[in-house]
Amino acid sequence: MTAQAQQTAVEMGAELVEEAARRLAGVVERTPLQRNTRLSAGGAEVWFKREDLQVVRSYKVRGAYNVLAQLSEAQRARGVVCASAGNHGQGLAYACAALGIRGRVFLPRNTPRQKRERITAIGGDHVEVVVTGGTYDEAAVAAAADAIRTGATVVPAFDDLRTIAGQGTVALELVEQLVEQTGSPPDVLVVPVGGGGLLAGCTAWLRERHPQVRVVGVEPLGAACVAAALAAGHPVDLVDLDTFVDGASVRRAGALTTPLIAASGAELVQVPEGGVCVELLSMYASDGVVAEPAGALASAALTSVVRVEPGQRVVCVLSGGNNDVSRYAEIAERAAVFEGRKHYFLVEFAQQPGALRHFLDEVLGPDDDITLFEYVKRSNRETGPALVGIELARREDLAPLLARMAASPPQIELIGSDSPMFRFLLSG
Repeated sequence: MTAQAQQTAVEMGAELVEEAARRLAGVVERTPLQRNTRLSAGGAEVWFKREDLQVVRSYKVRGAYNVLAQLSEAQRARGVVCASAGNHGQGLAYACAALGIRGRVFLPRNTPRQKRERITAIGGDHVEVVVTGGTYDEAAVAAAADAIRTGATVVPAFDDLRTIAGQGTVALELVEQLVEQTGSPPDVLVVPVGGGGLLAGCTAWLRERHPQVRVVGVEPLGAACVAAALAAGHPVDLVDLDTFVDGASVRRAGALTTPLIAASGAELVQVPEGGVCVELLSMYASDGVVAEPAGALASAALTSVVRVEPGQRVVCVLSGGNNDVSRYAEIAERAAVFEGRKHYFLVEFAQQPGALRHFLDEVLGPDDDITLFEYVKRSNRETGPALVGIELARREDLAPLLARMAASPPQIELIGSDSPMFRFLLSG
């Protein structure tokens, strides 16, 4: 660790988190800590820290308010600016309205409409929304340029000690609640990770107050910027970035969060975006929880890559619930593909009566369902290709289906997951 990183780790201590908790008292919700029956069935005692029930349906308000509350009168007069994937912007909007400070929120174009509208509704006349750039990082560049032009204070989503301290109050609060309910702190804390602010703040407090707690940070597989930073020894830009888990899709980890996480000893794991979708549907169907993709990261890891012992008390931070319900069709699609139940094929149908009927009767299984059927074009008088999407009841049904296809008259091609057409279908 560099000398600067060591100094950062010294400065970001438990006292800063506890000071932030005092500022936030009466301003943000003390969100519920709820035992989860579904995940506890595996033997461990699993709890959800419900930050999706926060005043702006995300923990991000904790960091934003902690920054604004410490600004001087001159800084408040010049206003504030931030870049956000949506949740930090809502937190800033809430803080601006509460403290009477004007602010501008820069959002990337992939920010769900629901989040854009919520920022405007929460901030009212105090906040202006600016949509620019294809990613969070591009929006951050625009926000920084705006601050230079106007003199406004930049309020970082994660890379500021005041933001980190505010987000760290999640750990302080959930430990207090678990001790109240069970008499002891958690054995394991599982935290979603984007730029690293929540993980850095939680570990900074726990390292001093409850060092025995095992902490696991969970990144989306397609946006693992903190893992890349730790591997390189410093923050680096991800070449490829999957923005599906929009609340945690950051191209570059923080300059402050990286050394704090490196010094914390926290474990870091990644979950595929499809696995997040499976967990989102389980949370909705079994728990009655409408989470956003980033909010399902922690519990998705617990069902796949994080191993815990029977009897251990495990807390998963459900970080946000700002999900656009129109995304559930895509979520269901991604989940089915991840589970091996959804597949796409190009089928060369003979241009003669009964060809489609034969396919339905002789090729499809009794539980197979056609979810997409689209003629691409008629290539000649004898055959015509069709794009066919098939959803299986079970992953194991694929091999028999492929065998029937191989024995059938039409020429059939499975569209592989590495095909540009497959990626187009999935994103559409």
